[in-house]
Amino acid sequence: MTSRKPDEQLARDSRLRLVSPRSVAAARKAVTDRRARPASRPPAGTPATAELASRARASLADAVRLARWAELNLGAGDGGRPAPAGALPAADVERAAGELNLTHGQIRVGWDRARLAGLVEVHGGQARPGWRLRAWDRDDTAVLRGWVALFDAWSLVHPAPADIAPAVVAEVVEAMPQLLSLLQLSAGPVTVPDLLDLLGQRVTELRDERCEIPYDAPARETPPADGTPATDGTAATASAADPEAIGHAAPVPLARLLRWALGGLAAVDAVTLGPAQAALTPLGSWAVWVKLEQICVAAQSPAGNIEQSAAAMLHGCARLTPGPARAEYRAWLAARPVGHAVSELLHAARGEDALLRGLAFEALRVVGAPAEPEVRAAVRDAALRPYALLWLAEHDGVDPDEAQDVLTAEETTWLWVDTAAAIADHGEADLLARHLDSAVRTTVPRLLDEVRAVGHPRTVQVLVALAAAHPDPALAKAVRRAAFQVHTGGA
Repeated sequence: MTSRKPDEQLARDSRLRLVSPRSVAAARKAVTDRRARPASRPPAGTPATAELASRARASLADAVRLARWAELNLGAGDGGRPAPAGALPAADVERAAGELNLTHGQIRVGWDRARLAGLVEVHGGQARPGWRLRAWDRDDTAVLRGWVALFDAWSLVHPAPADIAPAVVAEVVEAMPQLLSLLQLSAGPVTVPDLLDLLGQRVTELRDERCEIPYDAPARETPPADGTPATDGTAATASAADPEAIGHAAPVPLARLLRWALGGLAAVDAVTLGPAQAALTPLGSWAVWVKLEQICVAAQSPAGNIEQSAAAMLHGCARLTPGPARAEYRAWLAARPVGHAVSELLHAARGEDALLRGLAFEALRVVGAPAEPEVRAAVRDAALRPYALLWLAEHDGVDPDEAQDVLTAEETTWLWVDTAAAIADHGEADLLARHLDSAVRTTVPRLLDEVRAVGHPRTVQVLVALAAAHPDPALAKAVRRAAFQVHTGGA
C-alpha cells in the first residue's frame, strides 16, 4: 500500500531505501543533488566521446539498418515474427537480404548483433524496437552502452568451435579479461606468444582455484639434446602454455581457442589483428579502461565486494548510501559476464531475505536493458512479481514516483508486507511502527484484512513484529489478534 506522504526517515535509512518505491525515488534524488566525485580521466590518446560513439555507430551500421527494417516490416499489421528462440525466420531473412542488399549471412549476424546491443528486443516471440534504436542518432551515451553490451557478448557473436568441450571454452572466456587488461596496459600491439603464455597461466590458475590437480602431470618438454636453447620463443611458449604440446593428459587446444577469442573480439571491433600480434581498437581500449576503473573503485572502497557472491555483495552494500552502492554494483557487474551476473542476482532475490530482493533489483537497474528478458520472466514468480513490474515500468520510462501505479492492489499489499519483513529483519522498531502508520488508507481492520488475504509467507512474523513495535496498545492488540488468526487459519 502507498502512503499519503513520503516517509522521510525510512528514505534516509540506507539499509531500507530499496524496499519502497517512494523511498527509492527519494534516495535517488538525494544522491543526484550531492556533489559528484570528480571523474577520472581516460588514458592519453583516448578519443572524445563523440568520436567513440561515431566509431560504434559505424561498427553497428548493418545492425541498425536491419533493426529499422524490422521495425517497419515485422509490425503487428505485417504478421511476420521472429521465431520463439529469437532467430529471424528464413522468409524474413530472404526479404531483408533483398531489400537491404545484404547476404543471408550478414542478415543473421546483423540480427544477432541488433539483439545483443539492445537495438531489437524479443518478447514472447515478438520483435519490437529497443529504446537504444530510438536514441541512436541523438544520444552518444546510449550508442556506447549498446556497443559495450555487444562487446560483453563477444563469445556469442563468434561461436566457439563445436568440437571443443563447453567447459574448456568457458575457461577461456573467463580468462579473457586478464588478456584484455594486458592489451590495454600495453597501449600497443602484444605478440600472440605472449598472449598464449598469459592464457595458459590464467587457465591453470582457474583450475587450481577449483583444485583440479592432475594425478599424472606430464613433464615439461625437455630442451634439445644438443643443449642449445630455442631461438624461437614461439615454440617454447606454446609448449609451456598449450597442454596439447606437452602431453595428451589434458588435450586443451589453447592456441586454437586463443585464435577463436581474438577473432570474436575483432568481430565486434574491439581488437585489431596483425601478423602474430593483436592490439585494442580505440573503442576496445576505452571499454577495458572503463571496466578497470570500476574494478579499482570497488577494490579501494570500504565494502570491496567484487569477489563475493551476489548475496554476499548485496549484504555488503546494504549499509551504503545509494551512490557508493551503485558504484559497488557496477564494479561487481564489470567483473563477470552480464548473463551470469543477472541470473545470480535473481537467484539471490528469490531467497528468504526480503531486503535482498529490493537490493537485487536496484543492482539490476544498473545492468539496464541486458537484464530485461530475465526480469520479464521473473514476473511469473509471485515473490518477485511486484519488484519485476516496477523495474520494467521504470525501464520503459515511467517516473519512479508513479511506477507503483502499475501494481494491482494485491501486488501493492504483497510488496508492503515484504517491505515490512525487510524492516523487521534489518530495521528498528520505530521504523516498523511508522511503516504501519504510513500504509493505513482507511482503517486498521481493512489493512489487516488485505494483509491476511494476500498470502505472503512472512505475514505472521510481520504482524507479530508490528504488534510488538507499535506504541498504541489497542492497535497492537488488533494486529496481534490478526497474526493469531492467520496462524490458525481463521478469518
